[in-house]
Amino acid sequence: MKKMYLSLVVGVGMLFSSQPTVLAQGDYPTLNQITQRLQGVAGSSTATLNSLTKTEGGKDVWVLKIGKGDLDNKPGIAVVGGAEGFHVLSVELALQFAENLVKENDAALEKNTFYIFPNMSPDAYEQYHASLKYERRGNATKVDHDRDGRVSEDGYVDLNNDGLITMMRVESPMGDYMPSEDDERVMVKANVSKGQKGSYAVYPESRDKDKDGKFGEDLEEGIAFNRNQTYKFPIFTPLAGDFAVSQAESRALLDYLFEQWNIFAFVTFSPANNLSAPLKYNAADAKKRIITSMLENDVAINSMVSDMYNNTVSQKAFNQNNQGTDGDFFQWAYFHFGRLSFSTPGWWVPEVKGEEGKSSSIPEVNFLAWAAEKNIDAFVPWVEVNHPDLPNQKVEVGGIKPFVMYNPPFEEVSEIAKEHTDFILKLAEASPKLEFHNLETEKLGNGLTRITADLFNNSPLPTHSEMGEKSRWLRKVRVDINKESKDIMSGDKIKLIDKLGAFEKTTLSWIVKGSGNVEIKAGAAHTGIATLNVKL
Repeated sequence: MKKMYLSLVVGVGMLFSSQPTVLAQGDYPTLNQITQRLQGVAGSSTATLNSLTKTEGGKDVWVLKIGKGDLDNKPGIAVVGGAEGFHVLSVELALQFAENLVKENDAALEKNTFYIFPNMSPDAYEQYHASLKYERRGNATKVDHDRDGRVSEDGYVDLNNDGLITMMRVESPMGDYMPSEDDERVMVKANVSKGQKGSYAVYPESRDKDKDGKFGEDLEEGIAFNRNQTYKFPIFTPLAGDFAVSQAESRALLDYLFEQWNIFAFVTFSPANNLSAPLKYNAADAKKRIITSMLENDVAINSMVSDMYNNTVSQKAFNQNNQGTDGDFFQWAYFHFGRLSFSTPGWWVPEVKGEEGKSSSIPEVNFLAWAAEKNIDAFVPWVEVNHPDLPNQKVEVGGIKPFVMYNPPFEEVSEIAKEHTDFILKLAEASPKLEFHNLETEKLGNGLTRITADLFNNSPLPTHSEMGEKSRWLRKVRVDINKESKDIMSGDKIKLIDKLGAFEKTTLSWIVKGSGNVEIKAGAAHTGIATLNVKL
């Protein structure tokens, strides 16, 4: 069965108007409320708000840039929400991070610049508040997904008229699905190796209007942001587009990022996860011409940051093995942009153990057990319907409601956002920090002076990821001395340093002629600039 992202959420938010007044709100925010809250953040003297572009559906793709002083020459962190349109929690986490940053964390802005992209899938996000709810991924671009010459003729259809798109099951001796032994409401694939035989075919709630025997294969939605990036672009697959970065929102974001030299790390809120558990190193994949494994030194960094995450975020992941999909943004930021890239869903359905102390390995079964504990109405009971495309067959509609498996009740979000704000600020505090130490000057006679100093990276993170260094995309550390070349007897006027590791130093030395003061600067946009004033 094609994997469906189907679930419903109940929640509450906070609405920032352009004034500091806070208004109560009964659910995850609408697009208009998101815009008002962003404008409220932009009312701070430390934040600017811009629209990168408009989607095919006419929605703004916003970016907040927050910081103090020389914003472009301080280590930057980019926070990305809405990589998937159905993951409405991700947008709220990015929003609340921005709000918490300007209200309560002014000191963090002295050292770092923050770029916040709260919602990269506004066309899809809007479906959460539509009269027909389903977990949408694609934007408003018109696409012939099944390439039959007709556009969106086989989208979802609300067969039981409940305003929700769930699943439909069809009794069939040739079906490969059966009710789960742990919870008969959940349909699972029959395990032939264990002697199981299926009795149902399972499809998304839809019709077969083009009479090709398939259901829901030509959706009324376009291209998904999280399938449209260049890394392992899934060509000729639904929701990916005809070519990578084909969509306005993808192109605008990447164009913007390629001008932000100071970004050293990304935190993306998405179903992918390398924070509760780090990615693994695969030597064979790391040696391929097209690298498909995180490099060894970067895996070590991932492990360290994962420990930081798990020590900050109280919830522990369960049934969470999604470490990236083809064409997604989280992997693009590392493999094609060379930055440290981290992703987390922000929330997982907690593990529920039964009477025997065991939990189900089937995510839907565990989720329904948790929903029952929380008294959440999360399931549409299976009900028989008359299906015009399946005459004389028993067809039932039901399943887990849209959105609930990926987004918690909103009353839990404030605490989740606070913990993730704390984590991002810890990551920012660990950003590369160049310092000069152990300055020595020695008079050599004839107006010559030897200058010696250590350039030190006072950070648990290196100045460059291994991938960034290998790709040669990240700018090197540049050391400049403001003396005329003719007055530099030894040493370089401009020196480039490939990389400084965690808490690593390099010793610099010059012999210069003359008197007065000399200024030495060292750094790159993503490391910040260290300055040393020397009196000859």
